[in-house]
Parts: sequence; C-alpha cells; structure tokens
Amino acid sequence: MTQLFSPITIRGVEFANRAWLAPMCQYSAADGIVGDWHLVTLGAYATGRAGLVLAEATGVTPEGRISPQCPGLWNDDQVQAWSRVVDFIHGQGVRAGVQLAHAGRKASTASSWNGGGHIAPADGGWVTLGPSAEGFGPLPAPKAMDQQDIDTTVQAFADAAERADRAGFDVIELHSAHGYLMHQFLSPVSNHRTDEYGGSLANRMRFPLAVVAAVREAWPVGKPLFVRISATDWVEGGWDVEQSVAYVKELERLGVDLIDTSSGGAAIDAVIPAHVNYQIDLAEQVRAQTGVLTGAVGRITEPAQAEAILREGKADVVFLARQMLRDPHWPLRAAHELGAKVRWADQMRAGASWSS
Repeated sequence: MTQLFSPITIRGVEFANRAWLAPMCQYSAADGIVGDWHLVTLGAYATGRAGLVLAEATGVTPEGRISPQCPGLWNDDQVQAWSRVVDFIHGQGVRAGVQLAHAGRKASTASSWNGGGHIAPADGGWVTLGPSAEGFGPLPAPKAMDQQDIDTTVQAFADAAERADRAGFDVIELHSAHGYLMHQFLSPVSNHRTDEYGGSLANRMRFPLAVVAAVREAWPVGKPLFVRISATDWVEGGWDVEQSVAYVKELERLGVDLIDTSSGGAAIDAVIPAHVNYQIDLAEQVRAQTGVLTGAVGRITEPAQAEAILREGKADVVFLARQMLRDPHWPLRAAHELGAKVRWADQMRAGASWSS
C-alpha cells in the first residue's frame, strides 16, 4: 500500500488517506455565514476524496475575520450553515475540519481580488486588535489588547470550538501562523509588550497556549486538535525553528495532536526561499525534534512527490492548497498514478477507468 493512501487514526477519528485539503480563504461568506459557494467547492474536494477537507480561516469573533466576507463561528446561524456543508462532506465518507482563527492586526482588509487593503470602520471595517499598538506594513496600528480583550478572545475561541462540534466537524485546526493573532503574540517581530504576555519565550507563548488549553477543554476528547504554525518568520531576530520546537512541545502537553507546518507572515520584509521543499524541510525538523505528528504544506504538486515526503519520514500527512484549486479531484488522480484503490462516488464511477 502507498503511504499517501494508507489510513491514519488520530484520537477517535480515522482518515482514509493522507492527502488533505489545506485551508484557503474564499472571501465568500455573508455576515460570517457560508452558503452555496462553500457547499459546492468544499463538496468537490470531498467527491475528489481528500482524506480531510479543512475549511478556511473562520473568525471566532466578527473583528477576528481577515475580511468582512470571511466565515465565522460566533453564532448559531453560522453553525446551521456549516452543518449543511459538513453533512455533504460526511455523506462522501470524508472527514471535515475547520480552521478557527483571529486575524489580529491583519484583520479588516479587503479580499485579495479587491487589493487586500485596509477597510476603515466608516467603510464597513472595524478597529483591529493586536499584542502591541503597531501596524503591519501599511495597515493601521491595532489597539494593544488589555487583559479583558485577552480573556474575551480566549473565551471566544472556546465558544467557537463548541459550535464547531455542534456543526459536526471532526477536526479543529487553530491558526497560529501567517502573522495572525496567535502568531503575533509569539513573534518578537510583532510582540513588544513588557507585561506577562511579552518579552521571554514563556511570556510570548502565554496567550496562544491559553487559547489552546481553552479549546482543548471545550472540544470533545475523542476529536483531534491541530495547530498551524509558522516555523520561522524568515527574518533575523524573529520567530524561528528553535522556538517553534519549544512551542510544539507545550502544545503536545496541552493535547494537540498534529502540527500543520507553514512559515512566514509576521514580517512584511521577510525574504522567503524559493526552492520546492523550503517548508517540507521545516515539517521534517519539527517532527524529528518533537516526535509530534506533522503535516507538510507548500508547493506539493505531484503524487510521487507527496508519496516521497511520507516515505522518507518528513511528515505524516500532506496538505495541498493551490494544486487542489487547479485540480479538486487530485487525490483520485494520485491514486491512479500510485496504483492505490480509492472508491469513487457512484455518480462519478464512469470516470474511474482511465483508459476509456
């Protein structure tokens, strides 16, 4: 059996294969409520037989959204809308996950195809929050969070986790990467606090670890909890692999089951390597130094490449993003190329014979 199409069980959840959909912003929700776009696109990844369909960054509060068009899980209407999507994914025998997030100082921005710039409160945006009152590039400075802001946000993550369970999700991934709020507290690039949430590594980890602990308590013990990290900021004096390893060890202690290993996002002037395996190498380092399950993501395009990552012990699963945008049924093609057997949806079985 191929590694890519071997099942993996995490806590009480079995995944049919290890070719998983990475969360990708769609900017297509209204008031945080997903609709037909999410049903059709996420449903296509399920009919394409991804082992896990992981939905995009979903705001735990309205001001936690990247854009006004991002989905949320701060009310019951959103639970009902997500349930429709999750039910379809489950109907295909596929696992469903959601990435819970707070964008912090990178919130209140336009969609990527509308330039991604700041949206002022007068134009439908809002005042953003961050660990320190310093903006990201041209974005305005956020409000430096006080203790009440911190406590409220931690509770919002826990409440969103409870709603994710009611929506039927099998997995939660916490977004602690790409310069969003949890990462903003971790990185010396964005956290310049002088209280118990800034300075030392232990202090900078305090807020994200509080989020993780609250979510793990609210989330059923039999369901996996993942965390996406940026293993490095790619700048001198920023967050790095050594700090990531220390963070991951604390995450494991709190009950995190898998690390989705990405990079960058905290520093606007970061110089990010261009070679194909630049992030896969990071996943391998985290896995080797912690023993925690890891997912590799970034520039994974070919089935043989994904299979090699797993066979060589660089990661335990692979997340695919842009390649899935190009080919939502990539796992079906990968199974064919690798000689693995995958059950196609009955309505699609006429296409299962690649010679006809």
